[in-house]
Amino acid sequence: MLDAPLKPPFPDGIESAYFALGCFWGAERLFWVLDGVYTTAAGYMNGTTPNPTYEEVCSGRTGHAEAVLVAFDPQQVSYAELLKVFFEEHDPTQGMRQGNDVGTQYRSGIYFANDAQKATAEMALQAYDEALRAAGHEPITTEVEPAGPFYYAEDYHQQYLHKGPNGYCGLAGTGVSCRIPAAAAE
Repeated sequence: MLDAPLKPPFPDGIESAYFALGCFWGAERLFWVLDGVYTTAAGYMNGTTPNPTYEEVCSGRTGHAEAVLVAFDPQQVSYAELLKVFFEEHDPTQGMRQGNDVGTQYRSGIYFANDAQKATAEMALQAYDEALRAAGHEPITTEVEPAGPFYYAEDYHQQYLHKGPNGYCGLAGTGVSCRIPAAAAE
């Protein structure tokens, strides 16, 4: 998987999903280990400026989130299964932060590529929000928005934790299981 191209065109049948869950280094690693994931890439999404650099994104002036492109084979791993990983492996209640990482670029976001992804994401978010609240957590702050352009991060960010397996990863889940509603998982 780590030898697959980061940019399209991807093979027939491969779909794309986009998630922001804090620093993209750890987020990317969560997905590349899943069976059915063709490739992953780190990048910037849903901001206001074209072609942002890491330094510009970190300034907070572009509004971009650090995001991960997940190219996957839906015959092997469903979008609902990707959402389960997304929700369980970070804290989607923290607003513009993830642990010690603070800023707009670290917000939680699901950027849908089509109406089916939107519907599944909204159902999963509602179900997980209910589970988190029942466990005493704050409401989810995850944004669910149409995927804008995905701007690839600089080469040194790509699959960073494969290059340096002991690198920093500040992601930590809530410990609450994410059960995807049957209608969303179909």
